[in-house]
Amino acid sequence: MTNAQMINTVLSTYGLSNFMGPGGFNWWNIIWGSIFGLIGWLAFSHGKKERSFRPMVIGIVMMVYTFFVANTWLVFLIGLGLTAALYFWRE
Repeated sequence: MTNAQMINTVLSTYGLSNFMGPGGFNWWNIIWGSIFGLIGWLAFSHGKKERSFRPMVIGIVMMVYTFFVANTWLVFLIGLGLTAALYFWRE
């Protein structure tokens, strides 16, 4: 087993997409990623306008995390958690 195959095996075990090539994408990941990415973009824009650090960081995380998570349920649950953090962790 090569190093790339070993890395892909370990990452797929934890529901993370492999960084060595395509895969791990389905329509629900794209839909949920788009929804949470849009929410993240709005949070980042709001945080930038208000000069508030928390919404900016949460917004960046919401826009980026879907590129690294392949499991649809994890994409949904992480996005839901980050959206809840945006709502409840206000300044």
